[in-house]
Amino acid sequence: MTEQRKYNVLFLCTHNSARSILAEAALNARAGNRFVGYSAGSHPGAGPNPFALELLRSLDIPTDGLHSKSWDEFAKDGAPKIDFVITVCDDAAGEVCPIWPGHPAKAHWGVADPSRAEGGDDEKRAAFHRAYAQLCRRIDMFTNLPLDNLEHGTLQHEMQNIGTSLREKGE
Repeated sequence: MTEQRKYNVLFLCTHNSARSILAEAALNARAGNRFVGYSAGSHPGAGPNPFALELLRSLDIPTDGLHSKSWDEFAKDGAPKIDFVITVCDDAAGEVCPIWPGHPAKAHWGVADPSRAEGGDDEKRAAFHRAYAQLCRRIDMFTNLPLDNLEHGTLQHEMQNIGTSLREKGE
């Protein structure tokens, strides 16, 4: 029996502190047997948002190694070959990204920034739970695509539809 190759997925957000960190951890926890999740930002912050780490720990999802990093790390020689690039914030989607070796399939899955939630800690925690739930629904749809049977353009279209169709349904 041959071992199935794992696909590398890079989630991008401006600061790489909340949504992209949540997506990286969620993909690795939900589909780590077939995918490796990474995250990065165009202007990385000082580190992951404490509410993001708190949420992941409450779900028994490992947080070791999660840190804010520049997307430039994934365009360097020796970086993992990225198969899919998914932006999860509208700001990063509008920026000029590095040229990714191998021409990965790309999509935008805009998710409201939970770190901008107003109110007390309970309201902020609720915003992180909503963002995480949205990302998990999209990740589940993505990981169920027949990746080996779709042409690159069709695959990219299907990936984009995951973010667009759920947003239109009032996710």
